[in-house]
Amino acid sequence: MSILIWAGILIITLVLQITIIPLFAIYGVKPDLLLMVVVSTGLLQGKEKGVGIGFFAGLLQDLAIGNLFGLNILSKLLTGYVFGLVERKVFKDHIFLPILAMAAATIFNSLILLIVLGFLGYTIQPVPILVNYILPLLGYNMIISVPIHQVVSRVLTIKRDSRF
Repeated sequence: MSILIWAGILIITLVLQITIIPLFAIYGVKPDLLLMVVVSTGLLQGKEKGVGIGFFAGLLQDLAIGNLFGLNILSKLLTGYVFGLVERKVFKDHIFLPILAMAAATIFNSLILLIVLGFLGYTIQPVPILVNYILPLLGYNMIISVPIHQVVSRVLTIKRDSRF
């Protein structure tokens, strides 16, 4: 049953990310809801769950976007692992946890994407990418991270209480 719940969460998140969220894009920059779910899951459930959710979130994103298959799988999987490593070292109910974690995750995820794209031969212009994409994405993700983190936390609490 847990797999079905997580599949539902990821599919709903993906649908929101590709249908509704683009309506709120600022200069073409949209928050990454799937990344937020991956980071929150890693922080609240640990590296194993973070890797699993990261893999499937990246897979869904790669299937939906359709270019460079595997790029989002790799970045989300690694992000889930890294943030899952700190699961036992953070105060999970602190209001600043999702904000600070999302700031670090946005930078980490963006670096993975840029490094892989660079290795694949794409021209990377760091300053324009930083100014026009990463910094706006950082702000957007930090703002939206708190409600997403709270939703993931509540879902996990409901699952734990109902023993799914």
